Amino acid sequence: MRDWVFASPAERRLLGGAPMRGPTPWVIAIMSFSCLLIAATGLVLTNTASTLSRAIAARYSVELPGGGASVDSLLKAVRAAPGVTEADAVSEQDMRHTLERWLGPAAQSAELPVPALVNFDVKPGANLDVIQRQVAAVAPEARIVAHRESVGPLLHSLRVLQWVAFGLVLLLSGAAAAAVVLAARGAIDTHRFTIEVMHGIGATDIQVTNLFQRRIAIDALAGSIGGAIAAALVLLLLASGAAFAGDFAGGAVLTLPDLALLALLPLALTLLATWVARAAVLAALRETL
Repeated sequence: MRDWVFASPAERRLLGGAPMRGPTPWVIAIMSFSCLLIAATGLVLTNTASTLSRAIAARYSVELPGGGASVDSLLKAVRAAPGVTEADAVSEQDMRHTLERWLGPAAQSAELPVPALVNFDVKPGANLDVIQRQVAAVAPEARIVAHRESVGPLLHSLRVLQWVAFGLVLLLSGAAAAAVVLAARGAIDTHRFTIEVMHGIGATDIQVTNLFQRRIAIDALAGSIGGAIAAALVLLLLASGAAFAGDFAGGAVLTLPDLALLALLPLALTLLATWVARAAVLAALRETL
């Protein structure tokens, strides 16, 4: 089964030329480069969505439209509620400073009402109805809002983009397999006379296939590694941006298992190309010769 891996110098000369001279390594390199970048993007989106989901799972806010002096009493009521682990009030100055990014100087106008906001975290299984009643006793107009409801559309978009990225990896792998099929059939047409001579002296289809399989495997391996190195360089150039994204998301955007998975992609692409090449050559030999 592994006879194709090892070939004598005489057998290697049967196909003529040298490996890595045709378009196959370049096509595989482009596919490998694209797959790694897209897969890395998908993993970053997955980790960011997971980190964000965990961060807001138990995060809530109390919004008081009127604001004003009720903030302190509202904060005390929230902190005293059962199941609340941490609570902090957002000052009116911070709210206006945030609004200033969109409204400009108008955000500092006294005529612009700014709601009071208290963010708090709860323990698993906490009863929000009890917290709501304690808040309503201090500020009947206040309402509790779950952060996951506000961030839900963003998380949905991240999940969709994640699956789009992984789908593109599969499509590129399929395109690489199709390119290998075309390369294998082209090699058979080029070396048709050699194949006929080998058959004439008793060579089997498997023996002929081993020669082509080995050549394409070498090309695929060289292309996969070359594309992976180029993708790694691009990812290193984007390291500062990735570090920023990691700080924004609250953790590393690519974990060690993610890096190990990315490192295995070139090998997986090489194995796919080798298997497809063997199947394509065998099918072509049985159809035409």
